[in-house]
Amino acid sequence: MVNPWRGDVEIVLDGERHLMRLTLGALAELELALGADNLIALAERFEGAAFTSRDVLAVIVAGLRGGGWSGSSAELMHVQIEGGPLAAARAAADLLARAFMMPSEG
Repeated sequence: MVNPWRGDVEIVLDGERHLMRLTLGALAELELALGADNLIALAERFEGAAFTSRDVLAVIVAGLRGGGWSGSSAELMHVQIEGGPLAAARAAADLLARAFMMPSEG
């Protein structure tokens, strides 16, 4: 069950619902995958709409792994994301926002 207070975001891949969450391990993987100096800079890229499709894919992979998925980014190259690229970008932005949201901001 998706719990936004825990940072959960849902995404539908090939008709199957998946839970995404940016755990500390998932955030570390994301930082490494994107060669980011820090995650705040990555979050700012999403806020300013200066992100790339590679950024979106990396955030989704990290979120899926944080939610318990054991796949790879290569597997996502061939899936149908419900809502298309715009929905994927929105889900990635939601994941980052929820990962850095203070409990009182909800």
